[in-house]
Amino acid sequence: MPRFEPFTALRYKGDSLTAVTAPPYDVLSQSDRKALADRDPCNIVHVDVPLESDGSDRYQMAADTLAAWVSNGTLELDPAPSFTVYRMAFRDSTGRSRTTVGVIGALEVVDEGAGGVLPHERTTPKAKTDRLDLTRATLTNLSPVWGLSLASGLTDLLQASAEDMGQVNVDSVTHSFERISDPSRVQAISHCISTSDVVIADGHHRYAISRTFRDEQRQHDTGTLGLAEATMTYVQELVDEQLSVEAIHRLYTDVDRDALVATLQQSFQFLDDVDITPGITQLMDSRGCLVLVHPDGHGTLMSPKPEVFAEQRNLDGARLEFALSALDHTVAYQHGVDLVTSLVTQGAASAGVLIRPVTVDEIKRTASEGLLMPPKSTFFTPKLLTGPVIRPLSKLR
Repeated sequence: MPRFEPFTALRYKGDSLTAVTAPPYDVLSQSDRKALADRDPCNIVHVDVPLESDGSDRYQMAADTLAAWVSNGTLELDPAPSFTVYRMAFRDSTGRSRTTVGVIGALEVVDEGAGGVLPHERTTPKAKTDRLDLTRATLTNLSPVWGLSLASGLTDLLQASAEDMGQVNVDSVTHSFERISDPSRVQAISHCISTSDVVIADGHHRYAISRTFRDEQRQHDTGTLGLAEATMTYVQELVDEQLSVEAIHRLYTDVDRDALVATLQQSFQFLDDVDITPGITQLMDSRGCLVLVHPDGHGTLMSPKPEVFAEQRNLDGARLEFALSALDHTVAYQHGVDLVTSLVTQGAASAGVLIRPVTVDEIKRTASEGLLMPPKSTFFTPKLLTGPVIRPLSKLR
């Protein structure tokens, strides 16, 4: 089972985190990045998403910026190792008020296939070394991997309040941070998570980069002194009330639309035509259907034929992979019903298919049976912020 340990964190000095934190790098557009950078000269995007400048090495610029913030007191090192409780209060896609809680610590980096830390879906290749180059230069974990613990009782261990470390309200989500330094409570949390597997929910690429960086440091230590053996991870319990899972829909290109529809009709029963409204996912759940998006912006309900999918897993993404396996096509992934509809009506895709969110029971089954879902099966929300907690990978004192 993996080690999960406290670490001595770097944190922004001051009461307000709003001006200096940011969403994850991989959901930011260029305009998003500029707006955040303009908001505050110390916003974390200046380090997490460095820009090219006059031919300078942007990763070294990020490292220099981070070092300057530590030197001038913008960032302060905690006095001792700790865990950070991370709470989020929000309304989910159904409008229900939700509160979730997890903990940020250092999760052991294990070899692929060694067990203990498990992927939950197949990943698409990423050739870019951006995150690895940034880690090499800054010697920090800037944003956490998102893990799901199979250990029971973690939520209860995190319920009691701890030392307030700030709050951020963004996009109707309240993000709250508390520091746990009490040795007995730290030990209880560490022990609980270390007794069971942790399933990676989001950040597969970041975890893989951590493994590569760890291996490099074993060959030639550039100052990490063993700290690369773990990576910063947010862990929450894999239970219904702690997860908000939305779907990542499918867009199909490089295929004749009529051929695509004909192939889908072999595996799905086409039912009613429907308007695609913000409440379409509730209708899909109640009818047990997917939705084919047409170029005019309307949709058709598609009900999986039981006899076709008898041997397939209870995943819409897996059903679509199976149904279209003999048809040449290219698939892309998009979260957001409006975006899928817009892309199809604009002609950017031959068709789109809206799918239902993966259930928590299926996520548990994936973990317990060592299975993998198709790529881009789950979209965990809300997204974790970057900046409230930074993990140094070198000794700062």
